[in-house]
Amino acid sequence: MLIAHLSDLHIGAAAPDRLDRVVTYLATLRRAPDVILVTGDVADHGRAEEYAELGKLRQLGVPVLALPGNHDERAALRAELLDERPASEPVNRVETVAGVVFALCDSSVPGHAEGWLDDGTLEWLDTTLAAAAGAPAFVCCHHPPVPVGKPAADQVRQLGAGRLAEVLGRHRDVLAVLCGHVHSAAVSVFAGVPVLAAPGVESTMVLPWEPEDRPEPPPALAFHLLEEGRLTTHYRLCV
Repeated sequence: MLIAHLSDLHIGAAAPDRLDRVVTYLATLRRAPDVILVTGDVADHGRAEEYAELGKLRQLGVPVLALPGNHDERAALRAELLDERPASEPVNRVETVAGVVFALCDSSVPGHAEGWLDDGTLEWLDTTLAAAAGAPAFVCCHHPPVPVGKPAADQVRQLGAGRLAEVLGRHRDVLAVLCGHVHSAAVSVFAGVPVLAAPGVESTMVLPWEPEDRPEPPPALAFHLLEEGRLTTHYRLCV
């Protein structure tokens, strides 16, 4: 399985060509990904017309899985991307593609930048992973459960992450936590599981040791290759 992992599109705030460059890059691949995963901040203001732009990815003919970030509006995302009635409760759902389970968790907290998986979400995740026992699984959310080394980003990471660690400890089929939010290609470990953050499509975070006037890199994405039970991740600029 080949997963194209995008995050932080911020449609409505980003220069329009940044998403177009990602779509063009994906369209030129010699092998299409099996699934495109978007880990939050799809829209910048949660407007219907912003979510409509995700149709550019869907035109590639590949399943597109999207979950909310702190800039998204749950009701609008449900209505525009999932064809569901508008509702304010967390947008948690599970998708299975080619035998691989994607548990899409809503770590957003309306009105706040930091993340949190509420008790209902964690109970849902626990039940979902138990039902999928024996199948390879990814836990997907917007906010990383670990610090990444930049204070401003770390202050708004997923809080209360120890509760997620308890759930992961009960399920040995989870291959990785896939997330975004930090606008940086980042890799860490949490509860014995890899944490793989996709770079931001809209922009790339300046790390504390980088010059502040660094030129803005092109949009980027992650490729996760699942082959013979082994997960390999590659990061690519969309140029």
